[in-house]
Amino acid sequence: MIEENNNLGNEMPKGIKGGRAFRAVLNAAGGAIPFIGGILAASAGAWSEQEQEKINSFFEHWLKMMQDDMAEKAQTILEIMARIDMNDEETAERVAGPQYQSLIRKAFRDWAGAESEQKREFIRNILSHAADAKITSDDVVRLFLQWITMYSELHFAVIASIYNDAGVTRARIWEKVGKEDVREDSAEADLFKLLIRDLSTGSIVRQHREKDYAGNFLRKSAQRGPRGTASRTAKSAFDDLEGYELTELGQQFVHYAMTDLPVRIEFKPAEASTP
Repeated sequence: MIEENNNLGNEMPKGIKGGRAFRAVLNAAGGAIPFIGGILAASAGAWSEQEQEKINSFFEHWLKMMQDDMAEKAQTILEIMARIDMNDEETAERVAGPQYQSLIRKAFRDWAGAESEQKREFIRNILSHAADAKITSDDVVRLFLQWITMYSELHFAVIASIYNDAGVTRARIWEKVGKEDVREDSAEADLFKLLIRDLSTGSIVRQHREKDYAGNFLRKSAQRGPRGTASRTAKSAFDDLEGYELTELGQQFVHYAMTDLPVRIEFKPAEASTP
């Protein structure tokens, strides 16, 4: 079976651009996934007979996507290592340890969630900060990596708008993320309510509440208005009365994901030698 898989690449159409690299990818795929050998062998025979240009083009784009994906991961690893103090013995030991390597593997398994440069930078920042295990536990770091996949860039814009502005209202948050006024019955209003609900359910944001010196939350005092003055309209998606703040978990996420560590090592391309 292994011999069959290793011959798959040689059976591919010769006219494919970058055919040698393409055949190498198929060889690797056939060796890593046992049942794929028969499928690729049958398909390769069909392609070699019919020279299906559309299928060839599809696989060209697929190979390019894989190459770009690997390049992004390699770039991220280099940027992480450029920010870690490997002269610190504890840091060097942690980076080489199984716990930190497990975080790296999780980040790369979930890499499909890093569909933007901003999310890639968030992953880089989280893994860079995680090289120091003194701040928070690896369980929390794994949760942060999961959030990168779960939430959109607009979720993160809302988080950033609340950071260092405890008590900010929904109306102010909507303004800070750069949105225009919309109707209460609009899709944008529904989206904003969904964002706030997602982040509240995820224990990232909460309504602002007073605390005592021991960190206990105080009950809100009941506010009663005069009878017969109740409003006929529901609470606005862009309410300007109740304030919001980040939870402690949300504060740590901002520190880990949205705060970049200074670069310790700068990578400079080698200058071409002049004849």
